[in-house]
Amino acid sequence: MKPPTPTSYLLLAPLAIVLLVFVLRPPSRAVPDGLGALCARRAGFADVVAAAPPAEASPPQPEPDFSLLVGVLTMPSRRERRDIVRMAYALQPPAPRARVDVRFVFCRVTDPVDAALLAAEARRHGDVVVLDCAENMNDGKTYAYLSSVPRLFASRPYDYVMKTDDDTYLRVAALAEELRGRPREDVYLGYGYAMGGQPMPFMHGMGYVVSWDVASWVAGADEILARNDTLGPEDLMVGKWLNLAGRGRNRYDLKPRMYDLSWDMDNFRPDTVAVHMLKDNRRWAAAFRYFNVTAGIEPSDLYHLP
Repeated sequence: MKPPTPTSYLLLAPLAIVLLVFVLRPPSRAVPDGLGALCARRAGFADVVAAAPPAEASPPQPEPDFSLLVGVLTMPSRRERRDIVRMAYALQPPAPRARVDVRFVFCRVTDPVDAALLAAEARRHGDVVVLDCAENMNDGKTYAYLSSVPRLFASRPYDYVMKTDDDTYLRVAALAEELRGRPREDVYLGYGYAMGGQPMPFMHGMGYVVSWDVASWVAGADEILARNDTLGPEDLMVGKWLNLAGRGRNRYDLKPRMYDLSWDMDNFRPDTVAVHMLKDNRRWAAAFRYFNVTAGIEPSDLYHLP
């Protein structure tokens, strides 16, 4: 038998290279989504994933009829409450033809532990606003919020601005339908109180809406500060500002669709816009059950929930 010639080695070389590639190449791994993908890349893996076929172009979405900013006034220590409130908004169907943004509103965060945890929350969710004020409920936080909104969101103004609390369950689509046919200027809407012969001198602090022009007026109204009218029950104070200045003349009372939950939790309404006084997990759970928040949960062997 003849010894192999140099030409034979040359012909076998490509085959040997191909074999080495298959033997030495580590097994392929699909790159996971989210955090897993980041971890894989940081560990030094450089997997190649085939490009997905181009998705079909979705039809253009219609321009929203109006926009609404919902500011949920809360405090750093109420992390569990914010988790519940975020779920309450995330699991609702979107309001048709409306741009609705929800932001959690704080004053200055001075505790280093709260600051670190809130920074992580802001990075994760992107829905945090921290104002330049001392944390409080009735000592000017609502004024700080309403007067800051026109500056903070000047590049993309809203038609309406809402202030609400973190113990209020707001049904966004229902509120959007209430706003859709309303004027876009000089609006003051919520749970109206009657007092001193006036039908609606102010709106309940559980949640109220003003139009963008009213918020812009608050931002420039030096007389509010001159009278020291930022201190006191915030819902009464807002009504006082508007009444003295003749603002918010388009007033809309959403009682009984906005209401306080009773002690026995037996006064839920199917046409609810907002229900207030959800002060603990038991009351939030009752609201979720009544409004079928978990009705779409998929069956799974991983959990067995009543």
